[in-house]
Amino acid sequence: MTDNAFSKAPEDWRRALPAVDRLLDHPALQALADQHGKRLCTRLARDTLSEARKGTAPVDEHTLVERVERKLAAFTSPNARAVFNLTGTVIHTNLGRALLSEPAIDAMAHVARHPVALEYDLATGGRGDRDDLIEALLCELTGAEAATVVNNNAAAVVLTLGALGAGHEAIVSRGELIEIGGAFRMPDIMAAAGCRLREVGTTNRTHPKDYREAINENTGLLVKVHASNYAVEGFTKAVDEAELARIAHDAGLPLVVDLGSGALIDLSRFGLPYETRPGEAVKAGADVVTFSGDKLLGGPQAGIIVGKRAYIERIKRHPLKRALRLDKLVLAALEATLKHYRDDDRPDQTLPTLRLLTREANDIRAAGERVLAGLDPLPAGRTARLEPCMSQLGSGSLPVDRLPSVALVLDVDSPKREVRERALRELERAFRALPRPIIGRIKEGALWLDLRCLTQDDEALLSAQITRALHAAGSPP
Repeated sequence: MTDNAFSKAPEDWRRALPAVDRLLDHPALQALADQHGKRLCTRLARDTLSEARKGTAPVDEHTLVERVERKLAAFTSPNARAVFNLTGTVIHTNLGRALLSEPAIDAMAHVARHPVALEYDLATGGRGDRDDLIEALLCELTGAEAATVVNNNAAAVVLTLGALGAGHEAIVSRGELIEIGGAFRMPDIMAAAGCRLREVGTTNRTHPKDYREAINENTGLLVKVHASNYAVEGFTKAVDEAELARIAHDAGLPLVVDLGSGALIDLSRFGLPYETRPGEAVKAGADVVTFSGDKLLGGPQAGIIVGKRAYIERIKRHPLKRALRLDKLVLAALEATLKHYRDDDRPDQTLPTLRLLTREANDIRAAGERVLAGLDPLPAGRTARLEPCMSQLGSGSLPVDRLPSVALVLDVDSPKREVRERALRELERAFRALPRPIIGRIKEGALWLDLRCLTQDDEALLSAQITRALHAAGSPP
């Protein structure tokens, strides 16, 4: 078949379109059928021909083949696509939070390929406990007596409250009644766990006597919640874990501390702001501490629960525990991540997320200069430059603290504000439509690409994709 077969009168060109089998005989489509299967290629070829027949202009063979190829590429690409996170938020909830280390990725691949002793005791030949895969590591790293894990920290809090406080009052400071992403609120979580919320203190000040005076025969536990996505400053007062533990234990009650972010090492050693660690809360007397696996810990999504053995055993016996448990893939990645903290001299360098958080601004600027140098000449009316900026940790970790960084700033040279705004929105959409989407942010009348999360291996690809999007967008009107 030749392109001339389609050069017919308007009323005849549709009849000249090839049959599905004939189109699939094209060498390019035969190669794709060998790779992806004839069934899928036949489906997409049929769809392409159907769309062509509904069109108003003749379509040649080359165009038909290209359309099938594009359909196949879109059809077979994963929905969870890799992107460039240039938002300035390192641990970005909407972009998957922490990046896993290579040992963690290898561990997931290993258990995916093989049967593993997940709930099988190799010593006795009987049933085992999947928590055994990570409990000793968590206890060593936090100083806790026991540990268990579930699928995220919200689940850890719900499970803990349900196991220890259902049907009773849970006392918490008004200043700690947080709302996290998606409008999930601590009062709602407590209600879901079957606890009755008892607020004490005020938004900015809570005193020890507030807790003591609120304790009664209906109290089930005291709860302290990490301010995960906000900060109260100025005329403030909060009760620390040690004093709150004394109040709880004097009344024969457990203290539950929700730390959220889950830093296992002193981040201030690496130039980051200080963050309370689970081990510190355990040492201060907290009976149960919950925290995330995919934030400052730098591992997979998980809710980690550590504390006194008697309370952990009660939590593990709760009916929800089975519904919230982790699978072998996440357990393998979590174990590998925890071993970085146990074994590595510099976990801030071996864990990708901590490496990005501790990256120096001078290193980021050098990367920016390489990206800038790799751009082709820009279309008329488009400019690119490097500017200092401030990154944030993200996902509720140290919400008011910022990290010095450098951004590639793409601007539109036009005196008309509406022209600049329209051109920037179009460029932002073009970036999101790239084979590997670029996610930045518009501010101060320009598109800012914070380069903190850009790896050296991806610099050339970023330059090429920016060039591609800019030239596709063309010069602003």
